[in-house]
Amino acid sequence: MKQLFILFSAILFTGPSYHSQTIHEKSSSQENVKIIILGNVQDAGSPQIGCRKECCMDLWKHPKQDRKVSSLGVIDNGLQKNYIFDATPDFTQQLQLLMDHSAVPKKTVPDGIFITHAHIGHYTGLMFLGKEAMNSKAVPVYTMPRLKKFFETNGPWSQLIRLNNIAPYEMQNEVPIKVNSNLEVTPIQVPHRDEYSETVGFIIKGPHKKALFIPDIDKWNKWKHNIAELIKTVDYAFLDGTFYDSEEIGYRNIEDIPHPFVVESMELFKNLSPEYKKRIFFIHFNHSNKILNQDSKQSKQVIEKGFNIARLGDEFEL
Repeated sequence: MKQLFILFSAILFTGPSYHSQTIHEKSSSQENVKIIILGNVQDAGSPQIGCRKECCMDLWKHPKQDRKVSSLGVIDNGLQKNYIFDATPDFTQQLQLLMDHSAVPKKTVPDGIFITHAHIGHYTGLMFLGKEAMNSKAVPVYTMPRLKKFFETNGPWSQLIRLNNIAPYEMQNEVPIKVNSNLEVTPIQVPHRDEYSETVGFIIKGPHKKALFIPDIDKWNKWKHNIAELIKTVDYAFLDGTFYDSEEIGYRNIEDIPHPFVVESMELFKNLSPEYKKRIFFIHFNHSNKILNQDSKQSKQVIEKGFNIARLGDEFEL
């Protein structure tokens, strides 16, 4: 564990080490870099296909525009660059939201896309970069090795590469990528259902502050890292809040869809100081999770205990 925190101290509090990957141009500008929440819902959205429960019934007739699949955007106004973390089924609207909040609203293509893993809510939005839609040119897509191979060997993703719609860049676990002079991104592998790829979270380091983004993980105690200690090294921690508690699971086996319940995470973090608790923002909510309703008892309990909930459009300085 001591070696781990030496590593993260190097990543988080100093410049990139000699083995960091450097991509894109350099600039001295460090103005106005920020994160924007582009979505906070689990992969299949809300309302979820086939759902006839109370959580979805009214939404079929009265959709809510804030129900977008979990994703972060990073806006670098100084360098006029925009980045997206996870390409979701809501990618079209999320890209527009990102551009609306940036210094270059007429820009239509992100300068880079970072993918956590190969579950449907995290990469399938890449299809909108293909010739049937945007027909983009060489958009950098950052992936872990297994996911890069998956894209290269399986259509329609391989066609995106063949037609130069995307340009995949291979990341390595816990190796920082110097994206530009204002932004450094470090993938951190986490335990999850890795049918087609590894699963990672990201440390996103700006000129002034740092964020941890882990939308999917099986359980915190299955991870080799101490999440409570990592929270102390960042300014914001956007963490898996898929299910509020076990009552949401119903007839499904939690072993098939393991996630840390929000109540479990709050119990795990209960001894953190108020300063550290307020850095935690739960994200990636299942359609059944009552946290999606900010007036619910569950949402109010999270706030009363000193934690936060990521909402569409929230912005955070980096």
